[in-house]
Amino acid sequence: MSLLDRIQADLISAMKAKQEARLSALRMVKAALQKHAIDSMKPLDDLTGQQILKSLVKQRIDASEAFRNAGRIEMAEKEEAERVLIETYLPAAATEADMDEAVAAAVAETGATGASQMGVVMKAAQAKLAGRNVDGKMLSAKVRAKLQ
Repeated sequence: MSLLDRIQADLISAMKAKQEARLSALRMVKAALQKHAIDSMKPLDDLTGQQILKSLVKQRIDASEAFRNAGRIEMAEKEEAERVLIETYLPAAATEADMDEAVAAAVAETGATGASQMGVVMKAAQAKLAGRNVDGKMLSAKVRAKLQ
């Protein structure tokens, strides 16, 4: 079952269960996926769908933080609930041990010795972690620490 089909099935079950918040979030996700498919004029594959979902998660994190800073707690909680829902459609997150292992393997594979080769190591580490949800900032910090 494709990502869009899963979301459509969950959308229908949310309608039947009258879960307004979940329904709203699923409609937003479906609209973002369909917009990308229409804009690119290609059928949506799961890898592209995951990238779109990751950007939606990042948007929810940023919005939640902004709402908290503005004292709008109820809106921040709504954004966080949407983030949690979107993350259920993403693959499992890579653990710190997985990241450490991938960084060590990437450094050994590329033979990198300094921070000037960070881009090469990052690319190799991301390739090793393909198919998992990876926090880019955390991975970058681990690569930087390993190369220093």
